[in-house]
This record gives sequence, C-alpha cells and structure tokens, in this order.
Amino acid sequence: MGCKVPSNPSHDSMILLPALSLSPKVQGTHPDCSIILHFQKQEAECLEMIQSESQTPAFPGATGQEGCPAEWDGVSCWPALPLGQSRAVACPDILHVFKKSKGLIQRNCTEWGWSLPSPPYHSACQLETLSSNDTEAKAWGTPGARGHFVTMKVLYTCGYSTSLAALFLAIGIFSSFRKLHCTRNSIHIHFFTSFILRGTAVFIKDSVLFSDESVDHCTMSTVTCKAAIAFFQYSVLANFYWLLVEGLYLQTLLLLTFTCDRSYTWGYVLIGWGVPMATVGVWVLTRLHYDNHGCWDDYSSPYWWVIKAPILLAIFVNFLIFLNVTRMLAQKIRCPGLSKTHKQQYMRLTKSTLLLIPLFGVHYVVFALFPEHVGVDARLYFELVLGSYQGFLVALLYCFLNGEVQAEVRRNWSKWQRSMESNVFNLATQDFTA
Repeated sequence: MGCKVPSNPSHDSMILLPALSLSPKVQGTHPDCSIILHFQKQEAECLEMIQSESQTPAFPGATGQEGCPAEWDGVSCWPALPLGQSRAVACPDILHVFKKSKGLIQRNCTEWGWSLPSPPYHSACQLETLSSNDTEAKAWGTPGARGHFVTMKVLYTCGYSTSLAALFLAIGIFSSFRKLHCTRNSIHIHFFTSFILRGTAVFIKDSVLFSDESVDHCTMSTVTCKAAIAFFQYSVLANFYWLLVEGLYLQTLLLLTFTCDRSYTWGYVLIGWGVPMATVGVWVLTRLHYDNHGCWDDYSSPYWWVIKAPILLAIFVNFLIFLNVTRMLAQKIRCPGLSKTHKQQYMRLTKSTLLLIPLFGVHYVVFALFPEHVGVDARLYFELVLGSYQGFLVALLYCFLNGEVQAEVRRNWSKWQRSMESNVFNLATQDFTA
C-alpha cells in the first residue's frame, strides 16, 4: 500500500489530506508519514468493519437489502445506513491539525448511494494556522515542488561526483610521491577518505530509499534500508571527527614547531574512525531494542541525540581549537625573531584555517538549535547542495593549492619529460648507428 489516499476518496478528502501533511509530527514517527499512517490505521479499522458487515445479511447494502453500505471516503468511516436516512460525523480528532470544533459533516443515503459530505471537510473542519515554514511547504506535492527537489538532487549529485573525483585524485597524488609521505598528509588522506565515504553513503541511501517510487516509505522497514542509514550516519560522524583531528593536528603542529611526528598517529586514527564506530554501534543497539521502526531515518526520535550529541561536541571542540590556533598564529606572525620561511608557513596555515571556517559546522550548530521541521529548505540547501562541494574544497585547499604538492608534481613532471626526451634520443641514435 502506498502513501496515498485509498480508493474512491471524495473530492473534499483530496483537498484536505495534502494540508494535513504540513502539521507538526507525532514523536517517534517519520516526520513525513505520521498523518498518513494515522489515516491508514483508520482505513484498516474501517475495512474490517465493512468486511464484517458484508457477511451479515441484515445490514443495509447487503444482498437484497436497500440502503448504503459502510464506506471509507479517505478521511472518515461511514457505517451502513438504510435508504432515506442521514448520518453525521465529527471532524477527525488529530491534535495540532484541526481546531477544536463542534461542527459536523453530514451525508445522506439516497437511491444513487451516499451523497457528498455537507458541509465539505475543508469548510467544516478548520485547520490550525500554518506557520510560515508550513506555508512554504504547501506545494511540496505539486509538480513545481517535485521539480525543485529534482533540481536539488541534480545539484548535489554533481557536487558529490565532483568532490569524489577530486578526492580520489588528491589521494593518488599524496600516495604516489614519497616526498609527500608524512603524518600531516596521512591525516589529510584519512580526512579525504571520510568525505569519499560520505558521498558514497549519500548515493547508496538514495538508491535504497528513493530509486523505486512505488515503495511505501512510510512503512518501509528492511535490513537493507537500516544498514544504508547506519552507514550514512557513520560516514557523517567520521567526517566531523576527522575534521576534529585536522584541528587537533594543526594545534599540535604549531606547538611542536612543524615537526613531522608519528607518535600521535594511532591516537588520531582511534578518534577519527573508532569514536564514530562506537557511537553508531550504540545507536544501532538502541534503535534495535527501543525504537525499531521504519528505516531509522526519523530525526524526531529522541534516540537521534545519540548521533547528534557527539557531532555537536566535535564541532564545539573544533571551534575552541580554531580560536586557540588563530591566537597562536597571530602571536607567531608578530614575533620579530621569526625567519622568513617559518613566517610564510604560518601565513599559509592562517589562510587555510580561515578558508576552513565553513567546514567547522557553523550551519550545523545553527540548525541544531531549532526543531527539525523549521527551515527545511535552508537546511536541505546547506547540507545537501553546499555540503556536497565540501570534499572538492578540501582537496583544493590541502592538495591542489598546496605549494609543496605543486613543487613535487612539477619536479616529477620535469623528470618524466627529461626521461622521455632521453629515450627518444637513444632510439634515434640507435637507428642512426644501425
């Protein structure tokens, strides 16, 4: 069964149901599905009643009996009624969706069947006032809104594809040249890998959850989709914690005056990969035992804080490191006895640090202070579209614009060119002497 109004709904229910999906969501239910699941439950109960009544010959609408059989119209269940009589029902009792109203909806049983609801649902049942965010969401079900999200998906697909290509190239460069093998670049490679995992996780999640439009995402609860979400959460956590490692190493680098020390490498690996693994493990066990419904992609669940709190902690620590690093760089640059070489290195670090400000999760902190249903469009744009190009920015900053990398690439390119010229000369000489 898909997330849609059941068969034979009235015209008013078709008008009403899209508005219902804009209401605040029930805790513990997927934000986009709580209202639809409510009506699916009501429909199932109504269909059970219809089936039991159809097996009782005395009820109106049964074989040989005049009247209207029980009917589900997409919003309310109407019990069987004899010909010529009428029945009234109250507005659906859903908190925060309908204002408390004593209004009733009435339908008559005529010789042509059930009459249309009078007054119509949208007139008799007043919806709660929609917030500005909900007003923006009114058109989510329209073709224009679908086009908007298709465009957004194309943008972040291009972004992640560009980032993946740049990150793989950057890892190849760092791995190919022996002069670039040190702790600093090893940490960069781990950081690049976390971005690769994040981009891959987004593509996997999209293919599992959204590739088949016939799949009911409100009731989908498979091992595959849960594994896809768990992998996605791990990649996001690893991304933030390797960003934290970059900050920690930058601070260590300043304290140790640019020594390439490997003594902390395993500690960095433990922070970057181990902490996210332990966090996701706790989250998976918690969801399995206490909240094992849907695909675990409901951010309204209280257990979402098992993932959210470590991310906020990493961002907070990184922000403190950023302030401390900025202070240390300012002091060292002003130092009169500093050599020109070291001053240039400090200036490069200053530029890199300032360019990395957007990667320190400022937007994540801002959005974390608001409920998940607030600023949905802005959240999607920052986290999906702009976030998809973060990997490319990191590769650009740490590899392609790195003077040491550029010098090593140019040196090896010149060496290769001289080798090729030498080979051509040797071949020409051999041909001449022959």
